[in-house]
Amino acid sequence: MTTRPPTIRDVAARAGVSYQTVSRVLNASERIRPETRERVRAAMHELGFRPNPAARALVTSRSGVIGVLATHGEALYGPTASLGALELAARTAGYGVSTTYLASTDAAAIRDGLDVLRRQAVEAIVVAAPQARVFDVVAELSLDLPFVTLDAAARDPRHSLAVDQVAGAELAVRHLIERGHERIVHLAGPLDWSETEGRVRGYRAALAAAGLPAREPIVGDWSSEFGYRAGLELLAHRDFTAVFAGNDQMALGFLHACGELGVDVPRDVSVVGFDDIPDAAHFLPPLTTVRQDFAEVGRRAIAALVAQLGGDPAAEETAPVLPRLISRSSTAARRPV
Repeated sequence: MTTRPPTIRDVAARAGVSYQTVSRVLNASERIRPETRERVRAAMHELGFRPNPAARALVTSRSGVIGVLATHGEALYGPTASLGALELAARTAGYGVSTTYLASTDAAAIRDGLDVLRRQAVEAIVVAAPQARVFDVVAELSLDLPFVTLDAAARDPRHSLAVDQVAGAELAVRHLIERGHERIVHLAGPLDWSETEGRVRGYRAALAAAGLPAREPIVGDWSSEFGYRAGLELLAHRDFTAVFAGNDQMALGFLHACGELGVDVPRDVSVVGFDDIPDAAHFLPPLTTVRQDFAEVGRRAIAALVAQLGGDPAAEETAPVLPRLISRSSTAARRPV
């Protein structure tokens, strides 16, 4: 015997409202009191109710879908976590997600990607590709749909939303400075990423505030292999006591190089990463790193789009999401010379 899925009328009965009220909640109507909206959403959760996008589109002429423009082939924790957080937040808000991946970051490919999303009648767009050029082209195109960019550099403050990368890097470098480190190397990501830009700025700002010189960042590609190769070169003529890696994967590669060359972490060199990937607590030694709250970015991005769709821009929350330093065993006080 099969059990039929709950309907809008079942939700209405559970919440003690009319089915029209449930429909208004699904369509983000401003005519619903907050307490009623929460009661309806609670009933949906209790019953396991899932809106039918096709039926809603027929009634409202709205697709109930948010488009996401992303870069293809980035098997990295940050972009992957961002996309997952966006999809979960959209589902919670009653929307589906359609993701289009860019074949390249030239202007023609970006326009094509946006056209693909428009043909799917998406109601709003999240630009989640991390390369700075994508955000520049989107700004030039003047999108005619509500949109949010996950641009860490906040080129368009009205539409940008991301974790504060500058603040995160400052947390990492200040953590090292407070432990007596003055010669700090930065392994940076690709220069065309907005996250790299923010982390380099934070690295320099923290050192400048302490009256310490900043070295030119060593530009990498986010990979553990790069961290390993860079580590072998740097450790061969070690003139530093700490490393701030632009992400946890490069930190992992650097730790590998340390182990291979007999350099003790943190006794000889302290290491800080960025992202707090799920495995960071199990590196050898466990990695001190900066945690990004991707779930909060996803929630705010979708909430900002829903506010735009509802004609209430005042309800948008576009302030940067603050990161948090997670202190583990890969950092310690600098040993006296």
